[in-house]
Amino acid sequence: MNPAHPIEHAVVIGASGGIGRALVEALAARPDVESVTALSRTPARFDDPKVTTGRIDLLDGSTIAAAAAACVVRPPRWVICAAGVLHDGDLQPEKSLRELDAGRLARVLAVNTIGPALVIKHFAPLLPHQGRSVIAALSARVGSISDNRLGGWYAYRASKAALNQVIRTVAIELARSRREALVVGLHPGTVDTGLSAPFRGNVTPGKLFAPEFAAGRLVEVLDGLSPDASGRCFAWDGSEVPA
Repeated sequence: MNPAHPIEHAVVIGASGGIGRALVEALAARPDVESVTALSRTPARFDDPKVTTGRIDLLDGSTIAAAAAACVVRPPRWVICAAGVLHDGDLQPEKSLRELDAGRLARVLAVNTIGPALVIKHFAPLLPHQGRSVIAALSARVGSISDNRLGGWYAYRASKAALNQVIRTVAIELARSRREALVVGLHPGTVDTGLSAPFRGNVTPGKLFAPEFAAGRLVEVLDGLSPDASGRCFAWDGSEVPA
């Protein structure tokens, strides 16, 4: 917790997922957070009286606009988009070029890039003009172009690389009106959720994190970043993920 920069109200998108739920709980547990709005396609249930739930669907821009409009009366100081897709039924990461499919590419980009971009579009204007504020979205180290040495996972890699470019571009624009605003991507590591479940075989021992651990570390990273970090992507341990 950074006592010099109280959060007051936070919004978490993707609150029904493993990391999203853990982020809601981590933020609600802080004394400097008065309220948390937890948004997801299927509203999750939270017992904490600080938490209010609502619906949002990253594939439906009207729900994103409506969710932001509902926050006008209590503008957020932190907004974290923790929603994303890697696999779902017949949607699986590509192992080779021959597996590329236009429909699957479009779906992954819609959820991982276009959805978060629209979230930022609608929520960024709600951030206060004075004082520190944060917009963050879950990215991934595999979105790094310079760090790609294994290949594969075309759609997921491309969607996160594109998200990182959106974040960089937003950071430049937002700095003109909100000098203390921080816009960043976050790499949570490999987290014990449904998203990572099929791909844990090669995870180094000790590098599969509980959602609560990952969420706590990501919040700590956000607490420690200064405005000049805006537009970049940071991992759970505070290290910068190369572009």
